[in-house]
Amino acid sequence: MAPPEEKQPPIQQAAEDLFNFAIERDDTKWLMARLPAEADVKPTTVEYELQILKIISVGWSISFFLEEWPEKKQLVEFFWEALREFSQSLSSTTEMMTGQDIDYFQVLKDRLDSYVQALQENPDASNPEAVIGPEFARHCGNEKDLFAVYTGGRMFSGVTGRVKEYLEAANLQAAGADTSTHH
Repeated sequence: MAPPEEKQPPIQQAAEDLFNFAIERDDTKWLMARLPAEADVKPTTVEYELQILKIISVGWSISFFLEEWPEKKQLVEFFWEALREFSQSLSSTTEMMTGQDIDYFQVLKDRLDSYVQALQENPDASNPEAVIGPEFARHCGNEKDLFAVYTGGRMFSGVTGRVKEYLEAANLQAAGADTSTHH
């Protein structure tokens, strides 16, 4: 953390803000509270997959909404590095508690690949939620469950909308040279 008199460069602040948003669970809890009892998927699986979807939706949004920004790569690297460190900690804790070796970062990478592949296989889809929802439901164990499809699509659209708003408000492109990482 930067000392109080030194302000963090905007690109690092953005990466930290987006990371914190990605791992925050309020919207996951909100969506879980609204998952109908008649959904034909395990609630614990849905909750687990929702958090994964949220995290990768933030990462995807950074790349998508800042596609032409020359410093996008640096922001993406800061974001995914923070997630890698978080994942290592989570994986270690999980292993200590359950005795199972789980590489949470690899899980995130695999899910991201799965969602990106689904989007690439459906380039004519009118909106990404129409592709993400069914893919999410598939990861939940029932790609035909409309409640899971809707829940996944809603998480994706909500997260991407909030990331877009954040990036517009942060105005990183205007920060230009101020995004360097000198200390």
